[in-house]
Amino acid sequence: MSVVRAADLDFKSLPGRLSADPLAGIGAGELAVRVVSVEPTTSRNLHRHPLSPEVVYVAAGHGTNWQGGTATRVGPGDIVWIPTDVPHATIPDPGSRLELVCFFPHGDLTTNLVELDETVSTERE
Repeated sequence: MSVVRAADLDFKSLPGRLSADPLAGIGAGELAVRVVSVEPTTSRNLHRHPLSPEVVYVAAGHGTNWQGGTATRVGPGDIVWIPTDVPHATIPDPGSRLELVCFFPHGDLTTNLVELDETVSTERE
């Protein structure tokens, strides 16, 4: 059994968020997990995953999940399903931070992430 401790997460900067890949190198590419911290912001660029769907667990915070032009409110304990290749982003409420855990049934996130130029904001709701 492998355990990745929260204190050992190595967060890297991605557009509009900090991200750690705790399972990188574990599981022979069967599954990817990303722990994401979205700092307070009013807008974010959309991104998509061309090789798999994504499941997002909202661990902390409140905000809005954008998918294909539709905004849905999310909060702690919510689970969000994002189909393969659908442009999406999750934006925290003003003044708050979101903590997300994202699951992908495709183990190589370097080939399964496309950042887009389109921006969504809390003002589009």
